[in-house]
Amino acid sequence: MEKYKTETYTVETNSSLGSLLLVKLEKEPYLHFTEKEWYCSSIAVTTPEGDVVSFPCHRWVSKGEYVELRGGKATKNFEDEHPVVIDHRISELQIQQSLYSGLELIIKGLYSTDHWKNLEDMKNIFWFKKTKVSEYVSEHWMEDDFFGYSFLNGSHTSIIKRCSELPSNFPVTDEMVKPFLEEGSSLQSEMQKGKVFLCDYKRIDGIPSHVYNDEPLHWAPCLCLFYLNPQSKLMPIAIQLHQQPSDENPIFLPSDLETDWLLAKLFVKNADCNEHQAVSHLLKTHYMAEAINIATLHNFPAVHPLYKLLIPHFRGTLPINIVGHKILLGPGGYLTKFSGGAEGLTELMRKAWSEVTYSSLCLPENIAERGLESIPNFYYRDDGLKLWGIINSFVQAIVGYYYPSESEVSRDSELQAWISEIFTSCFLENTTSGIPSSFNTVDEVVKFITMVIFTVTGQHSAVNDPQFDYNSFVANCPFQMRKPPPTTKGQSSMQTILETLPNVEDSAKGAGMLWILSSKLSKTVSLGSYPEEQFDESAPLESIQKFQEELSLLSKAITQRNAELIIPYTYLDPANVENSVAI
Repeated sequence: MEKYKTETYTVETNSSLGSLLLVKLEKEPYLHFTEKEWYCSSIAVTTPEGDVVSFPCHRWVSKGEYVELRGGKATKNFEDEHPVVIDHRISELQIQQSLYSGLELIIKGLYSTDHWKNLEDMKNIFWFKKTKVSEYVSEHWMEDDFFGYSFLNGSHTSIIKRCSELPSNFPVTDEMVKPFLEEGSSLQSEMQKGKVFLCDYKRIDGIPSHVYNDEPLHWAPCLCLFYLNPQSKLMPIAIQLHQQPSDENPIFLPSDLETDWLLAKLFVKNADCNEHQAVSHLLKTHYMAEAINIATLHNFPAVHPLYKLLIPHFRGTLPINIVGHKILLGPGGYLTKFSGGAEGLTELMRKAWSEVTYSSLCLPENIAERGLESIPNFYYRDDGLKLWGIINSFVQAIVGYYYPSESEVSRDSELQAWISEIFTSCFLENTTSGIPSSFNTVDEVVKFITMVIFTVTGQHSAVNDPQFDYNSFVANCPFQMRKPPPTTKGQSSMQTILETLPNVEDSAKGAGMLWILSSKLSKTVSLGSYPEEQFDESAPLESIQKFQEELSLLSKAITQRNAELIIPYTYLDPANVENSVAI
């Protein structure tokens, strides 16, 4: 079947079919069709006796997927008599129930406001909703090397940067960290070699934490120092929980009491979780996509070439943002349970947006500015830069075709109005950001549109899709802390850890939300797919085909690489990246 076309298929038989109960449908897994999914509307069976039986489907069927369909006549459960259809009815309900967590969590007794009794119970929130990565996380979350790895390849890779000089408010000494460095080396020497890295959550400083169910929650503007050891593992070596050093703000070390060090790491992860959801996910993908989407609708008629290029990448963004704002930040929403709450996270977004720069939104410049060009095992960087390059080449081909000279850019008043509105309404006329307020060259247009498309496709995938894998096990990503940060060493225990983490009910509800946020829509459009066919000319159509071919090659390379990894990084595989911010 030709891609994006509708077809009707006829299968004939002269044999009597008897009493029709079910139709079994499978998309052949072995035929080399490029389409991974077909949408089946319905199946109509005309028997040799002349009876017509309709079997509604109205769903996407993946390659190799097996689907059983009932006839279209509506029946109540007590009206079914044949064992085959009774079993099918029960099986269908079991499958549907497995997609939603509420019933499962009630059955398992997890709607409890008590704190966790032990760490093992946390693994049982989703006893049959697990992924290879989520299971790995639940087993290895306490290990320092996995802690470091998650800042490179987890759901939030935007904070860590190379540290060539310690901040003046983070007085880590050689004596403190010498046991964790290469033998005979010093902290200064390792910084000069480019092997020391820092996460600094200073934006949280001064923002009050949330009061939840009449009890104060807690967060801390942590600083966390990492060392890339001789085994190429990124290891945390020092943590300070507040920005200003003092006797009541000790620097925690891996050599401290095990629960002291674990508690310090949990506060780092809590700060990271709040920053990830508010800034890197909600603000820098969803809200930014919405503002640029609106500017596109305001300034480009449907005939404009850049409308045709961009509009598929905003499919579903406005509806999901409307719904998302309510379920995330509305009364009782998911983010209202975070340490920052709705007000604190909103203030965190305000701070972050006032500091945003154009270069930070452009992945090649972002990686270079953070000094992360050569750190090993950084798959977000490796896959992201390749994806950025493929998108950039595609945009260059399309924009270059319609804008063969700089004068074409200057003369396009709709293009100039578009970028002006984005500069004004999205970036609030922040001249220090480096965001352009007008375009003078073709290259400027190409770079900006590349940034937009990468943000709403690859970047959103990188911050959204790993959430269930890395964050559903609440100890690996505690969104709220119910006890304050420690002010002294040697006073903690595992009981302290359990009482500090979110309670059972909030943990379970949070994991359920992450399952939804990380799930794919039934009608997902993957990156490079353009089912609405905006362009007619042969040149852009050829560019789209080349774009798809390059994405396919990258997908194969990532799949081959992942086959050799203990923890596969799949989130920037083009086959898994959605064409827009649609969930």
